[in-house]
Amino acid sequence: MKIIVLATCSLFTMAVAAHAQGASKFTPGHQMQKSGSYQNMPGASGYAPGHVMKRKGPRAGTTGASGYTPAYRMKHKSTTR
Repeated sequence: MKIIVLATCSLFTMAVAAHAQGASKFTPGHQMQKSGSYQNMPGASGYAPGHVMKRKGPRAGTTGASGYTPAYRMKHKSTTR
């Protein structure tokens, strides 16, 4: 029984890690590396989901800045709006 539980936990952990690795190219730091710092904002903070939402407004069908998170963007393959 313990082996089944450990195997299930291991598979779940690997799936979460794989999902997170796919979203990494959408993180604020990766965006900054590709495009440079956002105007008048140091570092990657201009690409943070909350800052993007303040500039563009919330995405249709989402609440708050959740439409600009790396996971949302990876799932919807949207790099810009």
